[in-house]
Formats: sequence, structure tokens, C-alpha cells
Amino acid sequence: MTLRIRPAERADVPLVAGLIRQLARFEKLEHEVVLTEELLDAGLFGARPYAEAVMAEQDGEAIGFALFFHTFSTFLARPGLYLEDLFVLPDHRGHGVGRALLAHLAQLALERGCGRLEWAVLNWNQEAIRFYERLGARPNSEWTVYRLAGEALQALGRE
Repeated sequence: MTLRIRPAERADVPLVAGLIRQLARFEKLEHEVVLTEELLDAGLFGARPYAEAVMAEQDGEAIGFALFFHTFSTFLARPGLYLEDLFVLPDHRGHGVGRALLAHLAQLALERGCGRLEWAVLNWNQEAIRFYERLGARPNSEWTVYRLAGEALQALGRE
């Protein structure tokens, strides 16, 4: 069985949307998903793409994906990559698919002159935390992520 990591194409939008929904179910956050294939298509392939995705395929079947976008570090004065989502179908976990996806992103980061590759992980997802730490990743425990969304975002944006 051959594992292939490749850039997502517009035709992959339904596959990526389905994998995002499976990820949300796994993370117990399905109630927060409001994505449509149209919105995802615009975000990945529209006039101004905001993110990119890569697909993990085994024998032509999509078995995982990673969705990411560029950030910028003022301290490094260099871009970075932020991994928004990494998901591998349950039956394919433990076989190097996640590692291959992250290695692909690390290669992209180096090719693009990025100074870092970052992501967040749910505190309860100990299996993922152990996986990331085996790769050499370390938590950035001195920082707390804040989010402004929904009504709070609307209110501040109207000021």
C-alpha cells in the first residue's frame, strides 16, 4: 500500500468537508461546525485563498488531511505555518500517516523560509499530545489562546 501526500485540489472540497466533519465529531465539537462546501471552496480556492490543504491518500483513497495557513512572527521577522486541522481516519492511525502529513508541512515551511510550524491541541487529547511530543514538538504553556467570535466579534467590529 502506497501513501501519497499531495496538495488538495478544488475537486477535493467535498472530501475535505467530510473529513472536517469527522474531526469535529471526534473532538466533540460537531455542534460548532457551520461550514458549507461553498464557503470551504472560497477559503481554499477563491479569489483570495486564506488556507491550503494537503491530502493523505492510500491507494487512491483519501485517508487524512492537513489544513494550514501562513502566519507572521514579528520577533523572527519571518513567516510561519499554522496547522489548523490534522485528521487521519481512525482505521489508518498508528501507521505513519499523521507523521507523513506533518513532515510534508515541515518541508513546505522550510522551502517557504518559515521560522516555525505551530498548532493547538485539545488538552484531553493525550494520544495526540504524546504523538506531537515524540516528534520533538513542545507545548507553549506560557501563552493562552484567546478567541473573539460571534456576538462579541460583531459588537467590537461595529464600534
